[in-house]
Amino acid sequence: MSDPLRIVMAQLNLLVGDVQGNTLAVIDAARRASNELHARVVVFPELALTGYPPDDLLLRHDFLDAVSDAIARLCREVEGTTLIVGAPLRSGRALMNAALVIEQGRVVATYAKHHLPTYGVFDDTRYFQPGSEPCVIDVEGCRMGVTICEDAWHPGPVAWAAEMGAEVVVNINASPFDQYKWAAREAVIRERIGESGVVMLYCNMAGGQDEVVYDGASCAFGRRGDLRVRAQRFRPGLVAVDLSLRGGYWEPMQGAIEDDPPGQAVLYDALVCGVRDYVEKNGFPGVLIGLSGGIDSALVTCLAVDALGAERVEAIMMPTQYTSEMSRIGAAELARNLGVHYRVIAIESIFSAFLETLDPVLAGSAPDVTQENLQSRIRGTLLMALSNKQGKLVLAPGNKSELAVGYATLYGDMVGGFAPLKDIFKTDVYLLARYRNSNGEVIPLNVLARPPSAELRPDQLDTDSLPEYTVLDRILAAYVQEDRSVEDIVADGHARALVAEVVRRVLRNEYKRRQAPPGVKVTTKAFGRDRRYPITSGFGP
Repeated sequence: MSDPLRIVMAQLNLLVGDVQGNTLAVIDAARRASNELHARVVVFPELALTGYPPDDLLLRHDFLDAVSDAIARLCREVEGTTLIVGAPLRSGRALMNAALVIEQGRVVATYAKHHLPTYGVFDDTRYFQPGSEPCVIDVEGCRMGVTICEDAWHPGPVAWAAEMGAEVVVNINASPFDQYKWAAREAVIRERIGESGVVMLYCNMAGGQDEVVYDGASCAFGRRGDLRVRAQRFRPGLVAVDLSLRGGYWEPMQGAIEDDPPGQAVLYDALVCGVRDYVEKNGFPGVLIGLSGGIDSALVTCLAVDALGAERVEAIMMPTQYTSEMSRIGAAELARNLGVHYRVIAIESIFSAFLETLDPVLAGSAPDVTQENLQSRIRGTLLMALSNKQGKLVLAPGNKSELAVGYATLYGDMVGGFAPLKDIFKTDVYLLARYRNSNGEVIPLNVLARPPSAELRPDQLDTDSLPEYTVLDRILAAYVQEDRSVEDIVADGHARALVAEVVRRVLRNEYKRRQAPPGVKVTTKAFGRDRRYPITSGFGP
């Protein structure tokens, strides 16, 4: 048996637009893979030189010129190793989402992505022309095909590479995380293997970029669809795969397989990754959180501490006459448990001043949501004042259930630069909080056990305005994520009037969500890039 052929997948955390920095990361990874791991081939993610998604940067000639310079630099500075690296490539007046094969100081082959997705967060056809030709290279007698991301989700490209003699197919990816993605990926990869009989290597990005989180989990599968190697989730690293020629067939040797953690652990890690990279990549020194004593801000504080360290997290309690003693105690206890900087800024006097100023206008009308929202907006104003002074990023605590139905205050609790729970339903907030406490209680039990309340009027509960979250979230999941009709949802056993009202609230509050900060995408249908609805529309119950 001959010596194994070592391929290293470089699971990198890259920054959109930083062509020079990404190129240096590729060069460094290539050298380490060669010098330390003795790699013969080093594989990099989709559009590694630009980061993904570069969006309308791809419309700039100076940006594409920088990519051309980067490709030339790779050819000059990386020797002795074959690179497979993703980059946009100009071909006449067309632009291709390409994989470049670089060897001996030159680009020896290119592959243009065939299937250009336009669903979810993807908008490839806005920028790229599809490819139509397979790409197969020879590395020390191993015939290796190259494909890109979406190409593995459709019959065709992998099989065409096999027809051209490929025994191993490399698929380079910028594949975003969602709760169900790994199972779907595994099924798709096995389907392609079953069609073509090839070995498949799947190289993915790791890290956060705006709303999107890339979970890594780069992997290798044998010709029979058996998992041989799987890398860590959410962490960059170099992943070695040794191909051995046995009985005339190349097969990946058994390597390290990262365990499948429980679902809540993966979801929590995705949120931590999203917060960390948003703060770090945008250069914020730390974060500010309005700590209310409720479950949402408690979980956001935990995520921030786990992402950045307690020393970079500041929590501010801003009580009024409606803030319960339980909330005050819970917020202070959480801050002590986590070791964050904590301060209390009472806002009752500011609230009174606002009411006095508005009294000539509001006189004669009964107190309502107007007075309630003033408290929230005062808190938002103070948080942004501290953000201006300290340069820290305000994290908004709102969850997906609240944002869906508009149970959130514009310029109040929606204030902030990033919303970690934007794609997390309220019922999942509780599950994640309990998961975080399973590693040692930090969220006080009274915060977990109490009925949710905005505490903007006496004895207020969320259920005064909303159905129980267990019911609301089932309706929202069906309507928002599964695109099911009112009739379908009613057939599940929900009252028609309730379903119709929830749907009306979802549609009515699109204008609010357009003004909400970005947040980590973790489901198949997140508000924002995933789900794009008109603000003004005549469709609905």
